[in-house]
Amino acid sequence: MTKVLVIEDETESRNIFLECLEAEGFDTIGAENGLVGVEKAQEHLPDLIICDVVMPQLDGYGVLSSLRQNQGTALIPFIFLTAKSTTDEIRQGMKLGADDYLTKPTTAEELLGAIATRLEKQATIREWYAARSPQVTPPPPADTAPSANTQPTSPANPLLNEVFDFIEANYHQSINLSDVAQVVGYAPAYLTDLMRRQTGKTVHQWIVEHRMTKACSLLLETKQSVEQIAEAVGYQYVGCFFRQFRISFGTTPQVWRNAQRN
Repeated sequence: MTKVLVIEDETESRNIFLECLEAEGFDTIGAENGLVGVEKAQEHLPDLIICDVVMPQLDGYGVLSSLRQNQGTALIPFIFLTAKSTTDEIRQGMKLGADDYLTKPTTAEELLGAIATRLEKQATIREWYAARSPQVTPPPPADTAPSANTQPTSPANPLLNEVFDFIEANYHQSINLSDVAQVVGYAPAYLTDLMRRQTGKTVHQWIVEHRMTKACSLLLETKQSVEQIAEAVGYQYVGCFFRQFRISFGTTPQVWRNAQRN
């Protein structure tokens, strides 16, 4: 049974959410404030968390920040509930690793739809990751970490040398399959098939591998913020960088940086 934690300081609202979810067959857990919510998340490890933003003692951002720094709770899908959702608030939540926002008051259909979307996406990620070897081999400990200029080792393949050269020179920009295909003179579909047959990976996976390797080097060897590093390795939106890093390494950039430096 899917387990959902609802963190909401307003008793009536919390009970409404819990009753709605129970009626749909979810195993529910309620928490009356952020501190209790963090404790229950770590104790029960729910499949998804719904959390109010404005709460006493510890607000929703504090809850999310705490959970994203704990390996056991870092990847749990997290949906914010808020009475208002300005661009700055959404950006702050996404930087911390939030998966979605719902504006109160919200309907049961909106709530259940958001939950279904997050759970489906999480299941897809898990299936994808389980069916393939990891996109990126986790970098070595800090004392043997690659230098900031180190790049992933590309296979020696005369047919694809130009592809890898272009990726290595341009991974920090917003490049995609079509850009690479145009440079090397192949149709995108043909290049995709060729890359899979020759390397077992797609062009996108190679781009991601270069970006993640460079990101790890920058996390270890510089004091740049995560936002600066995300931009330096080709991500226009820091939220996309956070998600890819979590998929690749199972944790957030800041948690990985702290663990490697300790």
